[in-house]
Amino acid sequence: MTITDLHKEELDFFYATYLRKLEDQEDLKSALITGKEWFKNFVAELSAEQLAFSYGVGKWTVAEVLVHLIDTERIFQYRAFRISRNDKTPLPGFEQDDYIIASNCNQRTKEEILEEYLSVRNATINLFKNLSEVELRRMGTASGLPWSVAALGLAISAHQRHHEIILKERYL
Repeated sequence: MTITDLHKEELDFFYATYLRKLEDQEDLKSALITGKEWFKNFVAELSAEQLAFSYGVGKWTVAEVLVHLIDTERIFQYRAFRISRNDKTPLPGFEQDDYIIASNCNQRTKEEILEEYLSVRNATINLFKNLSEVELRRMGTASGLPWSVAALGLAISAHQRHHEIILKERYL
C-alpha cells in the first residue's frame, strides 16, 4: 500500500503535509522498516548534550522530539488497530504538548528512548504486516477526520520523516 493508493478524502486534511513527505511509490511496510533503521542509527550517534539540546526557548529538546514520535506512533497504531477490527467508535485527538510534559523524557537516556521506540515500532510492523487489503482499506474517524487503516500506517512513517527533516535542519 502506497500514498497513491489512498483516496482523495484521506489526503485533504492536516496530515496531507506529512503524507506528502513520502515518495509516491513508497510502500507502507518498507517505510516502517526504513524509519526504524533511521531512528536506531540517529539515536546511536547522539551524545547526552545533543539529546538535551533545544534550538530555542519554548522549543522541544531532541529527547522530547523522539518521545513525541513514540507517543504519536503508539496512538496512531492503536487507532489503526481499532479501525482494522471494524470498530466504528470515533476516536479522540490528543494534545501533544501535554503528553511531552507528562513523559519525563528529559530524564531518560538515549538507550531507554531507543528501547521504547523499538518496542512500539516492532509492534507497529507486526500489526501492519498481518492486515489484509480489506482491513487496510477500512475507514474510521479519529480527531474528527476520516482515516483508513493504511493512511494511519503511512502517517506514522510520514510524521517521523517530517521530524527527521526538522531534526537535521534545526537541531544538528
